[in-house]
Amino acid sequence: MRRFEYFTPQSLDEALTLLRERGDGAKLLAGGTDLLVQMKEAGLHPSAVVSLHAIDKLRGIEFDGARGLRVGAGVEMATIQAFPAVRERYTALAEGAGILGSVQTRNMATLGGNIANAAPSADTAPPLIVLDAVAEIAGAEGSRQVPVSELFVGPGRTVLAPHEILVAFHLPAPPARTGSVYRRHTPRQIMDIAVVGVGVRLTLAPGGDTIQEARICLGAVAPTPIRATEAEEALTGQAPSEELFGRAAELAQAAARPISDVRGSAEFRRYLVGVMTRRCLAIALERARAG
Repeated sequence: MRRFEYFTPQSLDEALTLLRERGDGAKLLAGGTDLLVQMKEAGLHPSAVVSLHAIDKLRGIEFDGARGLRVGAGVEMATIQAFPAVRERYTALAEGAGILGSVQTRNMATLGGNIANAAPSADTAPPLIVLDAVAEIAGAEGSRQVPVSELFVGPGRTVLAPHEILVAFHLPAPPARTGSVYRRHTPRQIMDIAVVGVGVRLTLAPGGDTIQEARICLGAVAPTPIRATEAEEALTGQAPSEELFGRAAELAQAAARPISDVRGSAEFRRYLVGVMTRRCLAIALERARAG
């Protein structure tokens, strides 16, 4: 590992100033579970590392019944998984945060880091997308908000400008009769990344007889996490059934654009999308009916 400058700004403004002053060679340090690996093993050589640990604005997690959930970008996965409102109302996010890496990793890795790293297999991306999360981003020209579904550009790339920082994620309060779920397939049970990840949210209409709104997001089967919008449209306004869920699973398979690599063939990944989408729809429906 080469020598680099290390900074611990105490405020968001100070961090943004450091990024501008140090140029493209500066990298942000949140949990460090991706950055340090890249520096040690992947040939990344930043000239400066800017720690975000001391910036209060990036911390904190809070829920309000009217405004919904706010999660600071610097909040660790273990904290997210354990937060009562997340477990009760944003189940897909609790499940995504709860299976990322090891116990040690979840106590260090942050939500902002997992999203900003922009891996197609990121376990918190499909949950945030199906839960209609919006990212709050700060830069020299002020703050802006971007739906997480529009945040990713490609593997390792987002719409964040070089000198911008993820501040927080805002998730609306789920309507009544809503259920969400996240599942992934991995060769190993833990300490692995998704071969396929599927996030689903279903909201039932008053009375619970039809699906009022559906969200399906697929991870690790395209350069970025993707919405299966045709599958969502096929579900909306329909009465839930095994046949309907099978049709939606087929449409989700059609939306997937997987590649073949050492971890699985494109054909296998596409098959998994169908199986996992059907399962996730059934789980989300059960949770919506119980909610």
